[in-house]
Amino acid sequence: MRIVVCVKQVPDTTEVRIDPVKNTLIREGVPSIVNPFDECAMEAALRFRRDYGGTVVALSMGPPQAEAALRKCLAMGADEAVLISDRAFAGADTLATSFALARAIAKIGADLIFCGKMAIDGDTAQVGPGIAEHLGLTQVTNVQKIREARADYLMVERVCEGGYELVRASRPVLLAVEKTIGEPRYPSVKASVRARRAAITAWNAADIEAPEEKIGLNGSPTQVTRIFTPETRRRSEMLEAATAEGLCDLLLAKLRDAEII
Repeated sequence: MRIVVCVKQVPDTTEVRIDPVKNTLIREGVPSIVNPFDECAMEAALRFRRDYGGTVVALSMGPPQAEAALRKCLAMGADEAVLISDRAFAGADTLATSFALARAIAKIGADLIFCGKMAIDGDTAQVGPGIAEHLGLTQVTNVQKIREARADYLMVERVCEGGYELVRASRPVLLAVEKTIGEPRYPSVKASVRARRAAITAWNAADIEAPEEKIGLNGSPTQVTRIFTPETRRRSEMLEAATAEGLCDLLLAKLRDAEII
């Protein structure tokens, strides 16, 4: 059984800055991390392998430095790692990204696919479902627990408002998971050293037979034209009154003037 986990290297959001002139993210000197939701997806895959067997393959799309994210996955326990990297992938939106990843998964072969719910640098939650659509697979989003695994289906808990849904999903299936599915393990020193020496398979657009018109900017119907930090407006005012009742009256009058009530 082949288990593919899609991971993304993202900027550490606590360090992200925006160029005020170009209105773009400043990535130079900004540390990168494995998308936290994807780390949880890797943990879920490793636990699934422990319970049911199989081979875990970490897959990422990005520039050569994205290898660091894959080596983190290898240190956690992934059996293999694949990076699809090509300048033709640059500028890809969620549609083009999911298409390229789907082509890579088709080449790898997968019985089960894990994705994080979303990437913290985009928050679209579209790539996982997009992969499933390109591959014509069953998909379940917002998964927080795998209850049961059979040869032809999985029984999973899917988070929804007010609780969760119990979903029976036919296999092969793509699961987009929540952080609550499991706390990612810390790699041991020995595993980290081994991961640094491990070989990572590298494929370009031709290797996955991805047409130019469906990847990168050519395959992206949506494009980001501007990123900016919203202006923060703060105002404070001290209200004074002789009694609590008087203070409440002043506060209510202020709220009415602001048309809040």
